[in-house]
Amino acid sequence: MIAIGSVGGVQAQQRLTLGDAIARVASAHPDIRLIDARAAVLAAERERAAQRPPWTVGAEIENAFGTGAARGLDEAELTLTLASVLERGGKLDARRVLAQSRIDALAVQRETRRLDLLAETARRYLAVVAADHARALATLDVEQRRRTVAAARQRLQAGASPESVVLTAQAALARAELARDRVAQQRTAARQHLAALWGERTPAFDAIAGNPLILPTIASLDTLTAELEHTPEITQFADQRRIGEARLQLARSAAKPDLNWQVGVRRLQETDDTALVAGLSMPLGSRSRAQPEIRAAEAELEVLSIEREAKGLSLYSTLVEAHGRYTVAQAEVDRLQDDVLPKLTRAEKAAERTYRAGAISYLEWAQLQSEQTAARQQQLDVALDAQRALIEIQRLTGQAMVASVVGASSGDSIP
Repeated sequence: MIAIGSVGGVQAQQRLTLGDAIARVASAHPDIRLIDARAAVLAAERERAAQRPPWTVGAEIENAFGTGAARGLDEAELTLTLASVLERGGKLDARRVLAQSRIDALAVQRETRRLDLLAETARRYLAVVAADHARALATLDVEQRRRTVAAARQRLQAGASPESVVLTAQAALARAELARDRVAQQRTAARQHLAALWGERTPAFDAIAGNPLILPTIASLDTLTAELEHTPEITQFADQRRIGEARLQLARSAAKPDLNWQVGVRRLQETDDTALVAGLSMPLGSRSRAQPEIRAAEAELEVLSIEREAKGLSLYSTLVEAHGRYTVAQAEVDRLQDDVLPKLTRAEKAAERTYRAGAISYLEWAQLQSEQTAARQQQLDVALDAQRALIEIQRLTGQAMVASVVGASSGDSIP
C-alpha cells in the first residue's frame, strides 16, 4: 500500500510506521482470523465429500414366533445381508471438485479482505498524518497572529493606532489558538481510531508523519486498467465460476441413477440349509428429476458472467474517477507550492514591514495573513484528497504502483 516517512522527535519505542500498523492489523483483526477459521470448516467438508457411500450390514428373520407351523423358530429363516450404493455418473469426483473449488476460492476472499483492511489502515494512518500537519499549520497561524498583536501594541504605545486594533488582533489570536486546540483533539481521535483496528484502546504510539504534499508520479490510466484484470475482486469470479461448473457437473451426475445392491446368506431352519440371496435396484425418473437442478446451475453460470461484467465496469469507473482526482490534485498542489504560496509569503512579509512603518492598516496585513493560511490549508486538503485517491487506486489494482507515498523512505515502503 502506501508508506509514510519518519520525522524526528519521537522515541524509538513509540514509533509506529504504516508497516507496523498493517502488521498489527494483519495479525489481530478478526476478519482475517475468521477466514482462516473458515478454511478448517471447508477442509472438513472436503473430507466428507470424498467419502464413498457407506456399507450396510443387515439381519432379517422370517417365519418366526407365529402360530401353527410357524410357531417358535421351527421354520424360521435368518438372512444376513451386506448392502451399499454404486454411484454412477462421476458423483464422487464432482463432489471432490466442488469442495476443493470452495477451498481455492477462500484464498481469493482472504486477499480481497486483506486489501480492504490495508486500505482502511492506510486511510486511518493518513488521518493521523493530516492532523499532525493541520496542527503545524495552526501553530504557524498562531505565531503570525502573535506578531500582529505585538506590532499593534507597539503602534498603540506610539500613539499611531487605536486600542480597538489591539483588541481585534487579540481576538484573531484567540481564534487561531482555538483552531490549534481543536486540531489537537482531532489528532487524539484519529490515533484512537487507528489503534481500534487492532483492538488497542489506549494508543501508546506516535504516528510517523511524513509529508503528504509529496505526490509521486503514478502509472498511466491504461496501465492501471490492465492491472484491474489481476485484482482479487475480478479474479474471484474465476473461482466462483469453477465452483459453478463443479455444481453443474454434480447436478448432471444426478441424472444417471445409482444402483442399490445387496448380497447375503439365508439359513433355512426347517432343513438346516443355506442359500445365497442378492438384490439390485435402481430408482426411475432420475434424469427428469435432475433437470431443474441442471438448469439452475446453468443459469447461475450465466448470472455470474453478467455480474463479472458489471463488476468490471464498476471498478473501471472507480479507477477513472480516482486517477482523475489524483492527477488534478497533483497539479493543484504543485501550482500552490511553486506559484501561489511564495507570492503570498512575500506579500505578507512586505505587509508586516509596511504596517510597522505605518503605511497600511492592520486589516490589510491581517487579510494577507488569512489568505496565506487559507492557501496552506487548501494545499494540505488537496494533497490529502490525492493521497486518498492513491490509496483507492492501490486497493483497486491489488498492488503498490509507487515506490513511496507521503514522503516515505525506501525502508518504509509497504508492498
